[in-house]
Amino acid sequence: MSKPFLVKNINFYPPLLGAGIKVTRTSNDYTEIDVAMKLTWWNRNIVGTQFGGSLYAMTDPFFMLMLMMQLGKDYIVWDKAASIRFVRPGRGRVRALFRLSHAEAMQIRDMADLNGKTEPVLKVDIIDDDGQIIAEVDKTLYVRKKGEKTKPKT
Repeated sequence: MSKPFLVKNINFYPPLLGAGIKVTRTSNDYTEIDVAMKLTWWNRNIVGTQFGGSLYAMTDPFFMLMLMMQLGKDYIVWDKAASIRFVRPGRGRVRALFRLSHAEAMQIRDMADLNGKTEPVLKVDIIDDDGQIIAEVDKTLYVRKKGEKTKPKT
């Protein structure tokens, strides 16, 4: 399967490029994406650690992208909400390892089909090279089948 233009060129996407964020690995089936960011003057905050906005940016598009690629063109997938909890300062290279199995993606698809839409919450940790958690991120997605109207709340 040939990767779409966006996936092949995501490291040149200006918000990621400007912060020094790099996709280091993408599985061919979109179940795994690894992202890294070195500490540089481009993403350093006033106290010399990783800027919080850059830490969030390294998590922003990836679950949405993974789910879009796994579900295909018949589904609408949007980022709906996010939260980030900073645990400790990032003083060097940090990484986020995104995992979304086919079984999880199919469960999300089934919930969207059953209920007209679904809003799954997916979690990823940002870690340093020692495996210490720097930040915890929750991403809420919005998923529905194209052409389907959401069922009214009862």
